[in-house]
Amino acid sequence: MTSDALEHRLLERAPDDRIRILDADGSVVAPALEPDLEDETLLGMYRDMRFARRFDERMISLQRQGRLGTYASLAGQEGSQIGSTYALADEDMLSFQYREHGALVSRELPWEYLLYWMGHEDGNAALTDINVFPLNISIGGHLPHAVGWSWAAKLNDDDRVSVVHFGDGSTSEGDFHEAMNFAGVFDTPTVFFCNNNQWAISIPRENQTASATIAQKAQAYGFEGVQVDGMDPLASYVVTKAAREAALESNGDRSRPTLIEAVQYRYGAHTTADDPSVYRDDEEVERWRERDPIDRFETYLRNRAVLDDDRIESLEAEIEATLADLIDRAEDADETVDPREMFEHTYAEPTPRLAEQRDALEELRETHGDDELLEYE
Repeated sequence: MTSDALEHRLLERAPDDRIRILDADGSVVAPALEPDLEDETLLGMYRDMRFARRFDERMISLQRQGRLGTYASLAGQEGSQIGSTYALADEDMLSFQYREHGALVSRELPWEYLLYWMGHEDGNAALTDINVFPLNISIGGHLPHAVGWSWAAKLNDDDRVSVVHFGDGSTSEGDFHEAMNFAGVFDTPTVFFCNNNQWAISIPRENQTASATIAQKAQAYGFEGVQVDGMDPLASYVVTKAAREAALESNGDRSRPTLIEAVQYRYGAHTTADDPSVYRDDEEVERWRERDPIDRFETYLRNRAVLDDDRIESLEAEIEATLADLIDRAEDADETVDPREMFEHTYAEPTPRLAEQRDALEELRETHGDDELLEYE
């Protein structure tokens, strides 16, 4: 099947015709869609998925120890994050909400990123070196910016695509609809990647929208919407690759933008400040764990003789060493940061209220000293 034929077959499916290549047990259920990837590429995807899961565990542990601020867990969503990013060119622009750490892992996660979660905005600045927009914590607020960037790329005849990640909760925000509408009208090379993890904090998917699918919302704005199994990294890869190719087409046969709805599940809490046991039951979580993206991909690679126990052991050792180095570098830098920096770039000129807060902090530091203020009880 030619690349163009495959692209049509993927993107022109009904919005409720969910694309899957790997079944929950790791077996191939759609061989015609299976991508022809080098073994090293497949191993790279697997390594990044395991790294992302372990990164998640370490960050939550650091937060519980008071060494990290509030953190948003990605566990369960590794397949969509890593699979989709591997389908991109390094020059493509990524924009994400706050949970897609795996996408950054696939772009050689900079150690400075940890500084952001420790409370330092410098960690955001480091993302520009890997063509990632700074993290924007407001829900859906980054979507219009991602579309604006892709419009500029189109006007400049720049063969680059903007891929913007967001959650199902963002689809209830006005920014989502404004961005989709603008992308459709101006035919921008934008891939909208909705990580539908079933819960917008405590609001379940069925209470988020009356639409049968999120993917079908694209039809109102004049372009294709496709639904994919987000816990299948291969399916996430091929769908994103097809959407990227469509975004770069300029023959007018179809619209450039695509909305991808990646159906998956958030295993953990919305953030470390959340208690999911209040609004969902353990049985639901365990049902989704049976579709775990890492387990099913590992089985697939073992069946292809690409992966074995020795290789996994080697990868685990490398992951632990890399993570330890990232954390050490971030914590060493954290000790040298001046807390007054948090007031410097909030406004061009400090407001009276900001100046009052800055002075209050300085008074506390002078009275008690930094060591006492940093003690945890």
